[in-house]
Amino acid sequence: MKRSWIPVGELQLLPVSGGQLWIDGGSMFGMVPRMMWQRFAEPDSQHRVLVETNCFVVRTPTSLGIIDSGYGGKAGPKVRKRMSMEDGMPLVRNLAEHGIVPDQIDWVILSHLHFDHVGGCVARNASGRLEPVFRRARHIIQQTEWADATGKIPELVGSYFADDIVPLADAGLVEQVDGTTEIVPGVTVTLTGGHTRGHQSIALQSGEASAIFAGDICPTAAHLPTFWTLSYDQFPLTVRRLKASLFDNVIQHDRLLLFSHDPVTPAVRLTRSADGQVVGHAVG
Repeated sequence: MKRSWIPVGELQLLPVSGGQLWIDGGSMFGMVPRMMWQRFAEPDSQHRVLVETNCFVVRTPTSLGIIDSGYGGKAGPKVRKRMSMEDGMPLVRNLAEHGIVPDQIDWVILSHLHFDHVGGCVARNASGRLEPVFRRARHIIQQTEWADATGKIPELVGSYFADDIVPLADAGLVEQVDGTTEIVPGVTVTLTGGHTRGHQSIALQSGEASAIFAGDICPTAAHLPTFWTLSYDQFPLTVRRLKASLFDNVIQHDRLLLFSHDPVTPAVRLTRSADGQVVGHAVG
């Protein structure tokens, strides 16, 4: 679906798909019983649910950047079939619909380095050689995340793939940050941990208007309940704690909350119902 630009003060925000895929429902909802989660995400005959990889183009007065990059086009046939992934380079194709080409992008912020968030940053050229997609862009990654993704840690085998990240380092495009860092005026990253040890959120601020991309701390509107977490979360108790404080902050300051994986609603404003439950209201 082609979406419209969302104003955040002087900043402009555009949700763009990095590719849809179908993932096992139990993986997306962890310990939540199927009888509960299937009311919000209808599974197919293979027990999979539809997942979006929401990427967000950010236009500032001085730069053009993007948050996350989807899964790209490098996955092999078996993986693509298992997850019903889209052909080609979904993010590049969908950016083109808005008249944006990769060489216009000045910076890429990666919430973390799982394939469905970083895979679209690297592609194979006509000769089969891996090369960066956003050749002019600095790629912003937390130091802790880079260490875990490249450290060949036994318990993280299968969580990170060298083909997604090593070509970025070889091209000199990786910029590692440590904790809260302003990337360009109005765009700030903060180390959250939780989903991965080096997971980061991205905050946009312009005057009184603001938005926050929470990444996989709260990937879809169905995950608004505090205890609904992903089976992929490395530190699920941390995620639960982060979500509670995140929602309080978003509601108090009337921020937009941006979802990494919701297939219908990429951005919401939050309120609380009379019984204290967090409720999302679609924007854009």
